[in-house]
Amino acid sequence: MIRWTGSTYCHERHCIHHQGRNIDYALLKLIHVCCVATSYSLFVLRGVWMLVESPHLGQRWVKIAPHLVDSALLASAIAMAVTMRQYPPVAGWLTAKVVALAVYIGLGMIALKSGRTRSLRFTAWLAAQAVFFYIVGVALTRDPLPWRSIQ
Repeated sequence: MIRWTGSTYCHERHCIHHQGRNIDYALLKLIHVCCVATSYSLFVLRGVWMLVESPHLGQRWVKIAPHLVDSALLASAIAMAVTMRQYPPVAGWLTAKVVALAVYIGLGMIALKSGRTRSLRFTAWLAAQAVFFYIVGVALTRDPLPWRSIQ
């Protein structure tokens, strides 16, 4: 399929036009998936450090890196949604991801910052991971109930 999107010529795969450059959908997805893996790894690492009360949590890079990775993750998600022309109110699976993301962020905040007891933080940390895997399931199946796709 050949089509024009704005001033960008695209063939077969989705493309977007940004500051005179074509950014392929596959590249956006690769960036997004790499950011997902990095973000999750950092979350798990910080959770383990929180549980063992490690001084590593106080290191500057530990406080900065997750924000940088999550910003790139969000930017790539928005760019992919625009490229696919699928938006949360219209695409049910995308709405489910956005709602679950808000829950994941809230649980992550309890787990790593505001939880008053270690058991509460641990429970929130585990729940956040369950929500993370739900988000991944929704992304892979494009279904707000991804377990329906398991055969």
